[in-house]
Amino acid sequence: MKIPNILTAARIFTTPLLVWLLLGNHGAPAFCVFVFAGLTDALDGLLARLLDQKSRLGSFLDPLADKLLLVTCFIVLWRVPIRGVPIPGWLVLVAVGRDCVILTGFLILTLYKVRFEIKPLISSKLTTLFQLLTIFTVLGRSFFALPRWMYPVLFGVTAVFSIFSGWRYVSVGTELFRLRKNKKGAMKA
Repeated sequence: MKIPNILTAARIFTTPLLVWLLLGNHGAPAFCVFVFAGLTDALDGLLARLLDQKSRLGSFLDPLADKLLLVTCFIVLWRVPIRGVPIPGWLVLVAVGRDCVILTGFLILTLYKVRFEIKPLISSKLTTLFQLLTIFTVLGRSFFALPRWMYPVLFGVTAVFSIFSGWRYVSVGTELFRLRKNKKGAMKA
């Protein structure tokens, strides 16, 4: 197994620990585990490029690890607020709903044997950044507090990026499906 994939696997295995800490209301240690997970995310991508260790397995595992971590944190922090700041249910619905739509699209494309490469869109990278920032600031209340008005603003910006990137994935998937359908029709004619 390549070093970037080991780091990605470590991120996957930190998620249950993070949930356990959050449910036990251990905000400071949970924040530290989340920061560690974030560092492994940055490091695995950097090492994959520097060591030329990009792999097909990594292209599936990395987004899976990100989604597992983020979706889990959104759901748990909605139910277990850190120092009085829960993640609102509507934002959980937007973030988790986006991922469900994207996953459904991947499954549909796979079932219809549409060839595609998993490459994150720029809007998706920005969405992940804002989702991570949202979790970071909510968990970080154990160490620092932003002015209360900043949380709704951050939640709103995160929702906008989540909706936009979800729409972009649906657009790309629809186009791939349409191209496959047109190609099949041309072969039959």
